[in-house]
Amino acid sequence: MGHRFRAAVDWRLSAFLCALAAGVAGTAGCRSLPPSKPASQWTAQEARGARVFGQHCARCHYPTTTRGMKGPGLQAITRIKAMPSGAPPTDEHIAQTILRGRLMMPSTQLDDADLQDLLAYLHTL
Repeated sequence: MGHRFRAAVDWRLSAFLCALAAGVAGTAGCRSLPPSKPASQWTAQEARGARVFGQHCARCHYPTTTRGMKGPGLQAITRIKAMPSGAPPTDEHIAQTILRGRLMMPSTQLDDADLQDLLAYLHTL
C-alpha cells in the first residue's frame, strides 16, 4: 500500500508541476518577461522585503526567474496576467496565498509590516 500511495502522490505532483509549468509559460507567452528592478534602486521597504523573502520564501522560490524550485519562480509575478493558481496577481491574492498557503505551499505567518515589505519586494521582481 505504501508504494501505491507514493506512486499516486508522485503522479499527482508530476501532473501539478506540468500544469504549473504550462501555466507559467502560457502567461509569459513567447515574449521575455520584464527585468527585475536592480537592488541598487530598491527603496528601504523593498530591501526589507527582500530580507523577508530570504528568510521565508527563498528555500522554495527563485526570485528572478520563472524556473521552478519547490515552488514556481517568481520573476514578474505581479506583472503577469495570472498567477500559477489562475488568480490575478493582485496584492490581495498574493497575500492570501502567502498567509494561507496553497496546495503544497505551507502558510507563512508574517506580521502586517513584514507582509507589506514582502509585497513591495515582489513588485520589484
